[in-house]
Amino acid sequence: MMDFSSLNSMNISASGLTAQRTVMDVIANNIANADTTRTPTGGPYRREIVELAPIGTSGNFASALNQAMSSQSAPVGGGVQVVGIVQDGSPFPTQYDPTSPDAVNGYVQMPNVNISTEMVDMAAATQAYQANVTAFDSAKQMNVDALSLGK
Repeated sequence: MMDFSSLNSMNISASGLTAQRTVMDVIANNIANADTTRTPTGGPYRREIVELAPIGTSGNFASALNQAMSSQSAPVGGGVQVVGIVQDGSPFPTQYDPTSPDAVNGYVQMPNVNISTEMVDMAAATQAYQANVTAFDSAKQMNVDALSLGK
């Protein structure tokens, strides 16, 4: 009989897939708004960042470490979760454009989105997503192989 705890690695990989998809969605939104100088709330678009945390902890490294060290058995993580999407507080760059309706003294505040940074973050999220796909496929194959032992 198969122990359902063997599906834990698939659940962990699935949580990673979900989290990285959220990261990629937020990055795509940042890139799409890289030239948005006026938002409904006023001012330019402010870059967003996804905050991730391990499942089963309060979200900080110290609590995760304490939980792992207090366990009698080998610690196994529970995956990852999105704990929030926060705005980047870095200052807005300015650009000289006296013809813009958003200009103040000829200068327009631009979004704090750097396309190069977004592309590097997108590449990292894509690699993490692919790593989770590979881990999920490996766990799935191990479960299929374990089920075939009983034949």
